[in-house]
Amino acid sequence: MVSSVMESLRDEERALLQAHGFDEAMFARLRARLRSGAWQESDNQVRGQVERPAPDDVEVLPAPGSVRERELHERGMAALRAGEVGALVLNGGMATRFGGVVKGCVEVLEGCSFLGMKMGDARAWGRCPVLLMNSFATDMPTRAHLEAHDYFGMDPEQVLPFTQNVSVRLTPEGEVFRGRAAGSTLYAPGHGDVVEALGRGALQAFRARGGRYLLMSNVDNVLADLDPVIVGAHVEAAEERGVEMSVEVVQKLAGDQGGMPARVDGALQILEAFRFPKRFDVSTIPVFNTNSFMFSAAALERGFELTWFMVHKRVDGASVVQFERLAGELSAYLKTRFVEVPRSGVRSRFLPIKRREDLREHRAFLADVLAERAAE
Repeated sequence: MVSSVMESLRDEERALLQAHGFDEAMFARLRARLRSGAWQESDNQVRGQVERPAPDDVEVLPAPGSVRERELHERGMAALRAGEVGALVLNGGMATRFGGVVKGCVEVLEGCSFLGMKMGDARAWGRCPVLLMNSFATDMPTRAHLEAHDYFGMDPEQVLPFTQNVSVRLTPEGEVFRGRAAGSTLYAPGHGDVVEALGRGALQAFRARGGRYLLMSNVDNVLADLDPVIVGAHVEAAEERGVEMSVEVVQKLAGDQGGMPARVDGALQILEAFRFPKRFDVSTIPVFNTNSFMFSAAALERGFELTWFMVHKRVDGASVVQFERLAGELSAYLKTRFVEVPRSGVRSRFLPIKRREDLREHRAFLADVLAERAAE
């Protein structure tokens, strides 16, 4: 008889789970599947016929300075000025990659952190709120950081913080994991819970203020800003074609990993590399997803049965199992368009900073790009 996971946890752990949307019944089903040995690696692969995207499945941005670009720019400007657009910033995770500090609070340029840059981008548009998804590990340090810096000039009323879900790490045998470090049992289960987390109040607050569109990006990808052309293209596609989700992709370079556009039984969506059939050559798809999406906010009021994946990780030198979902799978439920964006030069929209080494390597480039954009 397998005891309830709650019976194996400390009082403070149970309190965290209950405060952050933990679905005990769902977790019990996932845990039972793990313990039974029924969960195989092949279960992560998508079912159905998988094909490369057609040549016109990925749109291209109009040429800089063209009439078409100006049209989209004006359309985006109108939505931004009207307060219809919000920045959805993913600032969750476990605060481990930057030496135990919250990455969003790390200084990128003098006097300005990753979070400061995201706030500055939104502040430039006046009425643009920031919906800030923290985790239980990043929430308090993030709030203290913003308060210490007076929200980097942003009106605090325009910042809508909310927290993602919390779950329990297991051993490969399905027992509750206890590592050497305090707090190693609980984890934030990935960005796939963004819709559930938004639904606990932040999305409703945004919609009540007249919000219609959200640009989602990782806190460490500061180049994914509220570009009026990107915004205008989504607004046009939403109004004229019913598009609910726009996905930014870039050309792949050696070593890149991530989700890619593909057709599954004819339907265009993001498919993570590990979900492709073994026989499929993923190198034939030249672009991949940057995890920067634009959503029509009303579409996120629906419920979505996203796939749970079993993920193996190393924590405190031990093998652990985590159950996670991916936000990109929303493309299987929403009417989705893909657009290729630059990853080099002043118009680059993709430069993630995952480690301190990345920050040291790219800091000068970031400074140059941001200064040039500010001068435009």
